[in-house]
Amino acid sequence: MRNIDAVFLKQLKETFKNKTILIQFLMMPILAVVMENTITLDDMPEHFFVKIFSVMFVGMAPLTCMSAIISEEKEKNTLRVLMMSNVKPFQYLIGVGFYVWLMCMAGAVVFAVCGGYEGMDFCVFMLIMSVGILLSSLTGAAIGVFSKNQMAATSVTVPVMMVFSFLPMLSMFNESIKNIARITYSQQMSILINGIGTVDIKAESVVVIALNFVIMAALFAAAFKKKGLE
Repeated sequence: MRNIDAVFLKQLKETFKNKTILIQFLMMPILAVVMENTITLDDMPEHFFVKIFSVMFVGMAPLTCMSAIISEEKEKNTLRVLMMSNVKPFQYLIGVGFYVWLMCMAGAVVFAVCGGYEGMDFCVFMLIMSVGILLSSLTGAAIGVFSKNQMAATSVTVPVMMVFSFLPMLSMFNESIKNIARITYSQQMSILINGIGTVDIKAESVVVIALNFVIMAALFAAAFKKKGLE
């Protein structure tokens, strides 16, 4: 636990030094707050921008941050120093993963407050966000572990991030895209968030999210087995 705490505190202290990571945590919550309070359109659904940007935030921030942190520290040989200091790979990954998850959950609280969620609706919203953040973090970790440096990680992260963050928004305007997007956890998150307080959780959403988790976990396991953190 001491090693995990040390990795977590190290990342926490570096938050304001690494502007790229900091922007990922702040950008979407700030956009949601600003647009919710400044833009009003005819026939616009309630809390439209919160629902869109919260899903985009989950598909973008944790994935990008995990990939960037791991690949950057591999490139700068920081990980080698940590390994030599008796920090185990799983301790490092848990420490970084918990840091990203916690920072993203803080952003999720901003979305929940801005969206006016209260009581059970607040709990359901936070649960959906926490699962999505975990999935995106796992995906980002797989990319970061597999990539040999930050440039290689970015080249993979950007298209993957665009798929998970933008597909739910595009599916609102195109039925074909909507049918394709249904197999992604971000689209099912969008469906669940839009249904908070109105419908029961659909079995399809649970099954798709569970399958996505299995796939992401398998990809991470394969990347770690092949590359490790050396």
